Amino acid sequence: MTMRLAKSFLVLLIGLFALLVGVNNVLDYNSNFEFVRHVMAMDTTFANNALKGRAITDPALHHAAYALIIAAEIATGLLCLAGAARLYRRRAAAAAEFERAKALAVVGLVLGFTLWFFGFMTVGAEWFLMWQSQNWNGQQAAFRIIACIGIVLVFLGQRDAEPAR
Repeated sequence: MTMRLAKSFLVLLIGLFALLVGVNNVLDYNSNFEFVRHVMAMDTTFANNALKGRAITDPALHHAAYALIIAAEIATGLLCLAGAARLYRRRAAAAAEFERAKALAVVGLVLGFTLWFFGFMTVGAEWFLMWQSQNWNGQQAAFRIIACIGIVLVFLGQRDAEPAR
């Protein structure tokens, strides 16, 4: 029972985090919008960069990308919260039923992992060369989030024994 409660609780924490990040980005839109704008515009990467042709300078596309990021953050949060609730409700269920209850939490965790790994580390850091920026480099923050989500995902994926009766 303790491991099942721990799994539910850790998924809940990831859900609260992701939801808070998304809500913060809605309430304080411009702070992180500037981050997205600078990364996509590649205006703070190394001078004479041969890959600056990838830059996107259209403000409408900056807003669309940021809206997609916010939607993914909020969806991650809501899926993880719903997944945590489902796990908690099934904490005393048979192992097979508890395993089935993991699906929503897994979807939420994978969405979050995808956002921060693919969105920030692959697209932001490598496609738009965010790593070259002194001011707009979110790799370390993204990696911390990826690590937390990944650890919870691995922990959640461990098989559960039948509950003691």
